[in-house]
Amino acid sequence: MASPRVFTQDFLIIAGLALIQIINAAYMVLLTPILNLGIKPLLLIIFGNLTTSFFVLPFAVVFEREKWPTKLTPALIIQVLCIAFGGVTTFQALLLQGLKKTSPAIASAMPNLAPGVIFIIAACFGFEKVSMKCKYSMTKILGTMACLSGAITMSFLQSPSASSLPSNENINQDWFIGCSCLLAAVLVVSCTTVLQAAVMIHIQAPFTLCAVTSSLGAVITAFVQIITGGNLDIGSPDISIWILIAVILMGGMLTASCLAFQTWCVMKKGPVLVSMFSPIQTVCSAVLASLLLGKFITWGSVGGMMVMFMGLYMVLWAKKKEDSLIYEADKENGRHATDDIEEPLLS
Repeated sequence: MASPRVFTQDFLIIAGLALIQIINAAYMVLLTPILNLGIKPLLLIIFGNLTTSFFVLPFAVVFEREKWPTKLTPALIIQVLCIAFGGVTTFQALLLQGLKKTSPAIASAMPNLAPGVIFIIAACFGFEKVSMKCKYSMTKILGTMACLSGAITMSFLQSPSASSLPSNENINQDWFIGCSCLLAAVLVVSCTTVLQAAVMIHIQAPFTLCAVTSSLGAVITAFVQIITGGNLDIGSPDISIWILIAVILMGGMLTASCLAFQTWCVMKKGPVLVSMFSPIQTVCSAVLASLLLGKFITWGSVGGMMVMFMGLYMVLWAKKKEDSLIYEADKENGRHATDDIEEPLLS
């Protein structure tokens, strides 16, 4: 059996990832009416990520200063820039645009497609162990397929609120554009998540990486808005500037905590496990949107939720069994298993 330290760490990782999804769901539901007030999505990305970087940077300096790399190769710099451009600017812009044109439930459900894409990419590059002869690998594959099936089912069966749009034509057009943006966001974040795992082989400092990519993403987003719009336009929001500042600060603080913790989890357990917790956000978003925004939850959507949770637990069980086998093998070989088991499946 695993040591108490390993058990405690696994429990904290699972509980923390679940809590993060609940927080993200509440924030996404809050953003829906704010975006409909005329605020530019890119503005939220810029100031939100600057706030995130501001709150994470002190932790990076205090806890990770000795882990900072002494030399940055051109390839590593390009990888970090790709993470900032893809995981911050592109992903968040597409996600906010998709959220504005669909609903919080759909915007939370679509990222559930990411585990399947990540699993394929991670397996191809050796970031995740896959063997067709191993029952745990087969369980992870089946669990991922179940999670994908549940996400797709909920995406198609979760109907938008028709009263919020002027005509059926606008509903269909916005729904198609929004779903296309969300799908593109999934493809982008899947690639950047695996790339992040590769970068953390050389930069094993999750707080530092989070602060750097957030600040770089904010700068890149600002350049994009200046190039496309000519200036940093706030839009014409029908909301107090102080309320907007409070929302950005709150979102930045929450995002800082969530991103830093998720980055640490990617380093400890790999990208697939982290991505498998997204169904929790889907369920919470659907429930909150129904209670606060009057969105409908169909029985088909409920069935899709249950299938997603079934796939999640299958993957969690398989990865737990794999970790136990690694621990026992290292213990028999006289290695420090409690240290080795913390490493993600990167070999």
